[in-house]
Order: sequence, then C-alpha cells, then structure tokens
Amino acid sequence: MTTDIPALPVPPDSQPHLLLGSTEDVLGAVPYLAGFHPAESLVLIGLKGRPPRGRLHLTVRWDLPLTASGLGQIITLLRKERVGQVIVIGYGPGPLVTPAVDVAVVLLRQGGVTLVDVLRVENGRYWSYICSRPDCCPADGTPYEQGASAIAAEATVHGLVALPDRETLERSLDPFDGAARLAMRQATARVTEELRGRLAGCEDLGGFATEFVADGVARVRAAIATYAAGERLDDDQAVRLGLDLAVIRIRDEAWALAANAANDVHRRLWQDLTRRLEPRFVPPAASLLGVVAWCAGDSALAGIALIRACEIDPGYSMAKLLMHALHHLLPPQVLRERMPSPEELDQEMGSPRKAWLLPVISLLEEPETAEKPEAPAG
Repeated sequence: MTTDIPALPVPPDSQPHLLLGSTEDVLGAVPYLAGFHPAESLVLIGLKGRPPRGRLHLTVRWDLPLTASGLGQIITLLRKERVGQVIVIGYGPGPLVTPAVDVAVVLLRQGGVTLVDVLRVENGRYWSYICSRPDCCPADGTPYEQGASAIAAEATVHGLVALPDRETLERSLDPFDGAARLAMRQATARVTEELRGRLAGCEDLGGFATEFVADGVARVRAAIATYAAGERLDDDQAVRLGLDLAVIRIRDEAWALAANAANDVHRRLWQDLTRRLEPRFVPPAASLLGVVAWCAGDSALAGIALIRACEIDPGYSMAKLLMHALHHLLPPQVLRERMPSPEELDQEMGSPRKAWLLPVISLLEEPETAEKPEAPAG
C-alpha cells in the first residue's frame, strides 16, 4: 500500500542522540528512523553540527514516485528547525529515484541548504550523485552492511526497531481474526444490547449523559493504568471503552493524556483497541494511536493509523486534523502547546448534555448483521 500522505516527518524532539560520522552510519540509521527498511522511497536527513559528522535532527520520508505536491513544505520546515545541511537518499532503481532526487536538489539549493551528500541505494549498494571519483564511488556502487552495524546496535538500545518493510508495519494494525474476532463480536453484541436497554428505560438523558461521561473518563484512566501494569482489557471492557470514545469529551480526555505522555503504554493500549474493536468503533482509537505515534516520532505508524481511521469514516474530524498536520510537516509540539488539559476541557465544554450521546446512539443503531457471530457448524 502506498500512503497518500506525501511526507512523514520524524519529529526532532523525538530523535535519538545518534552521531552519524559516515555514509554507512547514515544508511544504517535510516531503517530505524523510518521504522522499516525503505523501498521506493526518498529520505531526507537534516543534521546539526559540522560535516562530515553531524547530529541527527530531522528525518522525512516520501513514497516514490513523488506526488504532484512533491516535497511540499520541506524548506519551511528546515528553516523553522534551523537545519542548514541535509543528506538526501533515494531508495530504488535509477529511473525511479533520479527524477525525484533532481527535484529535491534544485529545491534545497534554491533554499540555501547545504547538501552533505545525495545518494541512491539499491540491493545493498549505494551511489553518490555528487561524487564522481571512481576510487571513492565506483560505477557499480559501494556495498554496505545493512544489518549489523554500530549505529543499528545504538538505535536498538534507544528502543528503535526496523521492520522488514512498510507492509509489515501495516500488518501490525490488521484486525484480529479467528477466535479473537468471534469473541469480540460476541462481546460487542452483549455490551451494545445492555446499553440499548439502559437507554430505553432512561427518563433523564441529561443525567444519563453526566453519568456516562464520568464513567467513561474513569474507564480511560483505568485502561491506561491497566496497560501500565502490563495487563490488558478483557473483551467487554474493550467494547465499553470503544463506545465511550464516541463521546468527544471522553475521547479528548484520552487525547490530552496521550499528547502529554506519548509513551509505550498509550501506544499499546490504542494499538490493541484499533485491532480488536469492530470496524465502526475504530476511528477514535486509531486516531489516538496516531497522536501517540506522531508524538513519539513514529510518523510512519501515525500515518497508517490515521489512514485506517479515514478509510472507515472519511469525515472523522480528529483523523482529518492530524492528517493535515502530517501533510504540512507540523511538529508534534504544536499539538502539545495547543492541547487543553483535562481540567481545561471541563471548563471549555461545560457540563455533559444529552446531545453528547448522539454519536453513541448512532453506533447502537447501526445494523450489526455483518458483525454477528456465525452459528457453529453441525
């Protein structure tokens, strides 16, 4: 799958402190910065310090061939981050890589950015576009070690992983199937039927909304504590939380906590729910995963999670907002600076109202025939 996000930045405040002293160091670091070994990609690495040694500050990746929007806002981003030197790397065959590299080089030079090196990588070899010395850059390319390197070891120590390819990363968000899917469908049927009954017998929807929001906020915090303890929500708990997140105030509680923490606990929680929930419940959880991944520097996972949310609900505003941020190469600190705290959310949104329940009621009214478990054979 080729993402329709033109560029995925790895935020500078999330970069590990890796010193890149050689071309081999740079190529060894890229898969850990992207989260997977790139193929048919254009990667730009922004460095701070003096060549040939520089401290990694910014990484951006594009799919090839470039879309019409191309390199987009890259010069603006480099200026904002005060990055004055870059390394450009194209992954793939020459006819695919060279046109994109040509565009990048012209744009960067016009922007006054110093090109430390411009490389093409294919089948374990690299070529430099700006070095013509055969003793340094032979015509048949220079082989390099793709796995076992000091930079790879250092990146692993920092907790970074390099999956084999983007498809492997995408599969990490595939919905559960088999017995796990059947169990979640049964839990969804139980929990939704229970909530329908409660709503049907309710005479004060305003009071019900107040109780529902309070319980939902408590369930968000309890779920975070559960995953922090190395445990996991059971199926019924997962479905209840999926329903809770349909209410914006409850979802924004999770958003505020995720944006301010951006750690592995939140990632495991929202990734688990993205995979376990029935499709119509997924957009809030997938969007929260996008927030956590983006803030943690894993913009590839962020993009995949947000695409998943938009595929299910193209109009889901949170996912669209975050996709816009990725499109325009905005750093996650922009989100952190503007995201209200839970206390400020209460002040801004006021007391719960029955209208807050409308998204939940809409979920309950959607047909479930395609999601009901099949009768056992025989």
